[in-house]
Amino acid sequence: MSMTIEGGCLCGAVRYRVQETPAVVGDCYCVDCRRSSGTSHCTHVMVSDAAFSSTGEVSFYERPADSGNVVRRGFCPTCGSALYSTNGAMPGAVFLRASSMDDLDLVTPMMTVYAARAPKWAHIDRSNPVFEGMASEVAAEAADRIQKQA
Repeated sequence: MSMTIEGGCLCGAVRYRVQETPAVVGDCYCVDCRRSSGTSHCTHVMVSDAAFSSTGEVSFYERPADSGNVVRRGFCPTCGSALYSTNGAMPGAVFLRASSMDDLDLVTPMMTVYAARAPKWAHIDRSNPVFEGMASEVAAEAADRIQKQA
């Protein structure tokens, strides 16, 4: 069953819409996610590029991840809100920032990656799979699902 996810930035200049159930929802405690979120982690919602549409101008910042793959982070150039990202290793996938969604209750994190980098005070949900680093096999499986949906 497909769902509709809508979201956007703080000032309203950028809006997006996805008509699909996410392949994966996960919390990431890597340094880049912590710094770009301003808190202990980011929650990413992986959807296919084919199901994603947006309006408004988005600026991008590109940076290689620990893996060497380039992560391209999209944000509103007016208010600075983080919106979504792409990863060069996962063509066809878009990673929504859950914090930019209109209804945060549409998704629930299914896993945690880079738990070894979480601050001591962070609460990690241990009822879901927890990976000390990147969960390569989980990411590959999710990327396969995204490509099949496209």
